[in-house]
Amino acid sequence: MFQSIKDTCYIWEKEMRSVINDEGVLIFFILVPLLYPLVYSWAYNNEVVRDVPVAVVDLSKSHSSRLFVRRCDASPQVKVAYHCTSIDEARQLMGRQVVRGILYFPTDFENRLGRNEQANVSVFCDMSIMLTYKAIYSTAMEVSLDMNDDIKVARAGNATDRDDEILVSPLDFEEVQMFNTTGGYGNFILPCVLVLILQQTLLLGIGLSAGTARENNRYQDLVPVSRHYNGIFRIVFGKSMCYFMIFAVMTAYITLIVPRIFGFSHMARPADLFAVMVPYILACIFFGMLFSCIIRYRENVMLLVVFTSMPFLFLAGISWPESAIPAAWRSVSYLVPSTFGIRAFVRVNSMGATLNDVSREYMWLWIQTAVYFLATCVVYRYHLIKARRHAIERVTAIKNAVERQKNKGFGEKH
Repeated sequence: MFQSIKDTCYIWEKEMRSVINDEGVLIFFILVPLLYPLVYSWAYNNEVVRDVPVAVVDLSKSHSSRLFVRRCDASPQVKVAYHCTSIDEARQLMGRQVVRGILYFPTDFENRLGRNEQANVSVFCDMSIMLTYKAIYSTAMEVSLDMNDDIKVARAGNATDRDDEILVSPLDFEEVQMFNTTGGYGNFILPCVLVLILQQTLLLGIGLSAGTARENNRYQDLVPVSRHYNGIFRIVFGKSMCYFMIFAVMTAYITLIVPRIFGFSHMARPADLFAVMVPYILACIFFGMLFSCIIRYRENVMLLVVFTSMPFLFLAGISWPESAIPAAWRSVSYLVPSTFGIRAFVRVNSMGATLNDVSREYMWLWIQTAVYFLATCVVYRYHLIKARRHAIERVTAIKNAVERQKNKGFGEKH
């Protein structure tokens, strides 16, 4: 037992020195987890878009159309940037992306209201950015509903304000935004991105280290072979202990400090958060060690991780409902630790769920940890045998060369 602990600590020390001496690995293990969450959080710190520019085409030129425009401009989400004389002029501005939407009032807008007919306001939105579309469309809808209420009250001729309130809203309701209290994009997407950063930086760092070893034909760095390593479990435990110690600190920083810096929702209980993140980090480590076995060159890991980042985020079922994901892709998502890590973290952190509420995700994370640990041991065992065979072949080649040199020298003497 003492020898096993000694060997494991020796491997941990060697792997820690390897991480510190490799600038690329150090960047992905330390610098990227420290800076990426700040960059993403600052980018979405405003939560919602403000003052989206729109163009107005007012062919009615009436009191009602001007009132509609003033109310839209007074909202925090929309800014009336241009008044155009024709729809073609407004389309040109929208084509150059000077404005993100158009409000169009036909010539008979005021006349139809005066004849107790339904008037129309056309709203054109740039659908390339959903946040700007939502801002323009929701503002136009709210203004139209407010003006409808005013028209109803003016035509009803009620005697009291209470009668006006009942007329406008006979069935009153109160809108309560659960969990995402700000209704912002940052509170919605950033918790998912923060958890995904942990997995992707682990894959990058571990894969980069493995690619360096293969480029230099140093199999002994990928899977050490000497008298100090008398068991594949000690090798895997020693290397994973190095990664876990580093990312235990990074995980605490990303899940505890970053949300508080930017005021994101944070309802997690420390014990539940700790219980969820431990199997998640372990699953990511063993997944990364298994993933690194297919990396041949340092550059390959960057291409693979960048390529898989967006699919992993969508497969988590946060930005797109899990029930709407095809069964084949849903099966693929079960292989990725971030799928269950993101779901568990969002529910614990943003919704105040307990460990019992995320028992399914918690169980799957431990299953992934066990499966990827065993798979890593098998693959590392294969590389260990390959490395030893390579060492034996090299020693044999050297002995043969020495023998040939001796025989050549003996022949020259005679």
